[in-house]
Amino acid sequence: MMDWLGRAKISFTHSTSPLILEEKDGTKTDLLKVCEKVTPPCQLNPLLFNGHLQTMWTVTKVHGPQIYYRRRIFHADHKVYTGTFAVDFAVDPHEDVDETLPPRTAYYSEEGFAGIASEDSRPMLIVLHGLSGGSHEIYLRYAIEPLVLKGGEWEVCVVNSRGCANSEVTSGVLFNARATWDIRQVVKWARETFPNRPLFALGFSLGANILTNYVGEEGASCPLKGAVVVGNPFNLDASNKALKRSLVGKQVYQRVMGTNMRELISLHKESILKFTKLDWDTIRNVKYLYEFDRTVQCTTWGYPTEDAYYRDASSADAVLAVRIPLFAISAADDPIAVNEAVPYEEFKQNPYTVLCTTSIGGHLSWFELGGGRWHARPISNFLKYMASNIKLDSIRPKLSDEASDTSDARTRFDPVGRKLEIILD
Repeated sequence: MMDWLGRAKISFTHSTSPLILEEKDGTKTDLLKVCEKVTPPCQLNPLLFNGHLQTMWTVTKVHGPQIYYRRRIFHADHKVYTGTFAVDFAVDPHEDVDETLPPRTAYYSEEGFAGIASEDSRPMLIVLHGLSGGSHEIYLRYAIEPLVLKGGEWEVCVVNSRGCANSEVTSGVLFNARATWDIRQVVKWARETFPNRPLFALGFSLGANILTNYVGEEGASCPLKGAVVVGNPFNLDASNKALKRSLVGKQVYQRVMGTNMRELISLHKESILKFTKLDWDTIRNVKYLYEFDRTVQCTTWGYPTEDAYYRDASSADAVLAVRIPLFAISAADDPIAVNEAVPYEEFKQNPYTVLCTTSIGGHLSWFELGGGRWHARPISNFLKYMASNIKLDSIRPKLSDEASDTSDARTRFDPVGRKLEIILD
């Protein structure tokens, strides 16, 4: 009954022994207590009383927070994952207009970017957007608004997936659900450029899957002090099958996402034909997301089927390898990142992770009365609390840390093992 009135039930999934955290005043707390403390009641618009209504309401064109950016093009430093990608830095309001970029976004000048390095200790957030999105997305701007506007003390940048947010495609390396190479480069760059800043990361939807994979791959060596993942599909194979077996899932969500990706790649037709062997006639006929993944991702990366790609790129197992505080936020009625794909048991195994689930909220929606977005508050509250109240240097996981060492097995499970191998000439 409460759901019909817009009041979502909130539940937390966690280890029986959550990660112990030390407050700056010397007292002890733990990751679960912090996540519970920073999560406000979830009172949503009662007229949007299920996941479909919440999610479909995102098509309404509202302006949202006015975040201004300066863009810098990064050249990939990886021998295999070559090309460029765009990073947008949240900055003070400016009047520069660049019609080739999203609203309120302009390029850094060479001189301006050269002077960006700093030894200040302001916390810095690195953000990953969802499928085919970018720094301009409203759900993203709502989340970072409390950190950068109204006297915010944070520095924020958004890593745009290749070809997204009006960025160019300059090689045959596109983005996919396990594309951790660009976020890895940006984190490394930020660590070198801002040596005193505590680094955090935030990911939405596909970006949440990528971020979870990255944090899992880095393990105890991860340079981040904490991360938040929102609307993570986790098990892409399960999410894909759930969407395909319902009329709305296939004819609405799969079709809209497939169309968005087809239109996105069509913007880069010249580059795609130049740098890849993709079949353009087949791409033109794509209707559903799984068809796009079969046509583009499988051909690009060498996966035999889209299901093989989904299994290999999923971040559900990577949850077990996380060794920094990770706060996950999901809606049980999310029609895209479906509840059956959420790795509840894995969260119970890892003391470094806590999952917050709301009974309603849709996919990256959580619309409140008046147009606000609930997810912005637990995200910003968690990040602010970690940066302001927790003694971050006290979080020092050992390289040998394991979520559980009670097994008698003589084998070892690698939660971030991947079947796709890099072949160097």
